[in-house]
Amino acid sequence: MDHPRPYVVLSVATSVDGHIDDTGPDRLVLSNEADFDRVDQVRAESDAILIGATTLRRDNPRLLVNSARRRDERAARGLPPYPLKVTVTRSGDLDRDLRFWHHGGDKLVYCPDPAVPKLRERLGDLADVAGLGPDLDFGVMLDDLGRRGIGRLMVEGGGTIHTQFLTAGLADEIHLAIAPFFLGDPDAPRFVNAGRFPYGPGNRMTLAEARTIGDIAFLRYLPEGRAVSLSPAPPSRSEDRRWLSLAIDLAEQCPPSDTAFSVGCVIVDADGSEISRGFSRERPHFHAEESALSKVAPDDERLPGATLYSSLEPCTRRSSRPRPCAELILDSPIRRVVVAWREPPVFVADAHGVQALEAAGITVVEIPELADAASRMNAHILGL
Repeated sequence: MDHPRPYVVLSVATSVDGHIDDTGPDRLVLSNEADFDRVDQVRAESDAILIGATTLRRDNPRLLVNSARRRDERAARGLPPYPLKVTVTRSGDLDRDLRFWHHGGDKLVYCPDPAVPKLRERLGDLADVAGLGPDLDFGVMLDDLGRRGIGRLMVEGGGTIHTQFLTAGLADEIHLAIAPFFLGDPDAPRFVNAGRFPYGPGNRMTLAEARTIGDIAFLRYLPEGRAVSLSPAPPSRSEDRRWLSLAIDLAEQCPPSDTAFSVGCVIVDADGSEISRGFSRERPHFHAEESALSKVAPDDERLPGATLYSSLEPCTRRSSRPRPCAELILDSPIRRVVVAWREPPVFVADAHGVQALEAAGITVVEIPELADAASRMNAHILGL
């Protein structure tokens, strides 16, 4: 059985003149706190994070998802709290005392076959060691990661690693954060080294996103020809909270019922504009998601990049209508759903809307800190 290669996101912060570090003994801080938080979110959304051995030795990072909330959210989705941590080395010269090995979850090292015995003896049970043949073949590495179930790989450098991914045409996205200063040091490491890149003047990349994060300029590029990459970046956590809070407020408009939950729903396009909204029993026997979906044409070109926000997990079984809400969502072009709380076993003992959507490849984000607000609309049903 063939396994797809991971979707590869290169993440880097640079000075205005393209340097990722200086030549001093201490790590150069390029990002601000808000941008560090953005990177933490990207880490939390990834299945694996990769860093080169040179950067590992120089910076000695732990490479973690730092937010406890994001780790809890991963665990709630059935994922390990931390993504798999991956490094690549040609020489195999990696000290077992590096912090990388002693924090977070599972670790994986790729190296040429001749270096495998040395690394396995040196690292012991600190990491899995995998050979890539006589030399480092990044295509072989991505194939192996796909077989291991890695769907999204975040690559955090350094310059040699980024250069190898880019010159081989293996990157799906580039996340570039630019700090507002120059280094001017010709010996300082850069984002990429010299190489033959497929993205030159005659093959320009697509600028998919540009925004400011404090004093940082954040740019998201998509290499040309990768149709899978053309979807915009998902909304930020604060945007998700804002729209989900609106869905919860809509639940207050539901006609009262002792036999059905009060739920609100909003559908928002990729540009952050509302497409439609609905709430339970807005029409007789309609659920909130059904109501919102009924107000937009199934072939609306905005839906493939849209997010559906629902105050309650979409249902997978119902008696009053022929089709449950999870099925209606699956039949729509929508590929992202955000919910506040899972359906409690009041009317349905085995609700599994989140699992049904995720099994079909839809991204589901849960925001448990809004669950109490959503459930208060149904306090009389829950006996609160």
